[in-house]
Amino acid sequence: KPRPNPHHQAPPRGRSGLLRPGAASCLPLECRCCPGRGRRGPGPLCGCSGCGLRCAAPCWGWCTCGRCQDGLIVENMHDIPYSPRVGPEVTAIMAAICVAVRQSYPSLPLGVQMLSAANQQAMAVALATDADFIRAEGFVFSQISDEGFLDACASDLLRYRKQIGAENIQIFADIKKKHSSHALTADVSIAETGRAAEFFLADGVIVTGIATGQETDPAQLKEVKEALKIPVLVGSGVSYENMEQYMAADGFIIGSHFKEAGYWANELDPERIKKFMSKIQQLRK
Repeated sequence: KPRPNPHHQAPPRGRSGLLRPGAASCLPLECRCCPGRGRRGPGPLCGCSGCGLRCAAPCWGWCTCGRCQDGLIVENMHDIPYSPRVGPEVTAIMAAICVAVRQSYPSLPLGVQMLSAANQQAMAVALATDADFIRAEGFVFSQISDEGFLDACASDLLRYRKQIGAENIQIFADIKKKHSSHALTADVSIAETGRAAEFFLADGVIVTGIATGQETDPAQLKEVKEALKIPVLVGSGVSYENMEQYMAADGFIIGSHFKEAGYWANELDPERIKKFMSKIQQLRK
């Protein structure tokens, strides 16, 4: 079927409805470290010698049970330091892990993010593994991030998506991306940045705080929501204590708050997840 124009109607939702009423919540599943990266370390998704296939599913099985989350995102968060040049070994192991996740949770919306700004590789992985969406950095406007200069990629990414027959894969684009300097576009508001992403056919946008785990400015969320017709997600800083001020969003991407002590690099904490999801389900009523 032809892909609908998001300027005229809402983009198609993922399996079982990617964006549930009252803010959907997506849990990132973070690979410990892919082969050839600058840092290595133990963990359930260590990425070495095919470990993602052997031990990934038991890890997220006990912590999410596939029941309390609205969606999942696979991300190579621990590939520090990040590089805009991502090799085939990273793409290969991300695909292997996404296959395992999809087999474990065939009905949950599944996303892919590959750092840094490896959006075409993420699109290919999503297509090959039956995922539903990608999180894309640097979609519109240029910025200086901690890994270097990121240029706008919307044109190349959407043409690549069409070329490989992946038009069913949605793109959720970060705007005014965290861990970045936006001095180059200081005269462009976050609402105008969002409008540019919408005009360039993003399926949704993501607003964040200045860094991982930092609270998103509720005023910026309000500004972007009022300016756009496509979904707006909050990509950092949502917690059990503050979720009420973000309920106008169409979805949350929650990583740090679901970890032990609320720190992004720690293991997932099942009790924090259950407590959060219990509260948000009450707020949705």
